[in-house]
Amino acid sequence: MSVVRIEHVYKDFKLGEQTVQALHDITCSFDPGVFLAISGPSGSGKTTLLNLIGCIDRPNKGKIYINDQDVSNMTENQLADLRSHSIGFIFQTFNLLPVLTAAENVEYPLLRRKDISADERKKRVKYFLDIVGLSDRANSRPNQLSGGQRQRVAIARALAVKPTIVLADEPTANLDKATGIEILRLMKQINRHLKTTFIFSTHDQKVIDQADRLVKIEDGYITAFGVRDAVEKTWNIARIRTLPEPPDDPLPELPHSQSTPLNPSSVARN
Repeated sequence: MSVVRIEHVYKDFKLGEQTVQALHDITCSFDPGVFLAISGPSGSGKTTLLNLIGCIDRPNKGKIYINDQDVSNMTENQLADLRSHSIGFIFQTFNLLPVLTAAENVEYPLLRRKDISADERKKRVKYFLDIVGLSDRANSRPNQLSGGQRQRVAIARALAVKPTIVLADEPTANLDKATGIEILRLMKQINRHLKTTFIFSTHDQKVIDQADRLVKIEDGYITAFGVRDAVEKTWNIARIRTLPEPPDDPLPELPHSQSTPLNPSSVARN
């Protein structure tokens, strides 16, 4: 069973009178427990794809299955319920509530879950803060924590719902190199220990170096899939599509102005 299955998905956006095609005929599936990077340059469509997997947005065409459930035609309430049970989110800007402590931020997504008692919430908060090494900072607010510590709180919050999938959008973008590597290693340990699927949207080579699966996306098309050899630690890349190079036409000459050129000395006098 695939944890995520995407079939012939298209997504476009309206920008004024213009329609921008963000994703073109995306088809792929991800196995449970993978540590996967969706990589591509800015504007390639990787965040759009992550938002579709996270049921934050809907495709214009095609089907998306999460844990074998077709989410394409679910109501907003059904999608919210699915997210609260199955999907955790980690953002590059952490998205912690500044007025809440670390423990309260971790507990926050559990409050809408009627199936989790107050005692169970406290147990989960303690357990996941311990997993990310922040048991001693449970009562600290975000402005009392470093960037790395805030991202650890965000990881604990994402895990608290016990999701099958954690989606991370550029999770190291606002961290220094050493802290970013530390956070990635932590997420890799959690991935191995809890068998949680991690899917990253990134152009950071550090993230790609930690991944065991890779999807390359460019201009809204999937261009390649990669599988890391567990022994050799090298990538086996299957190229799916090669995009055409942009035309190498010279820029047209601008028409000469018919107005009289400014006289710098007259401008200075005025």
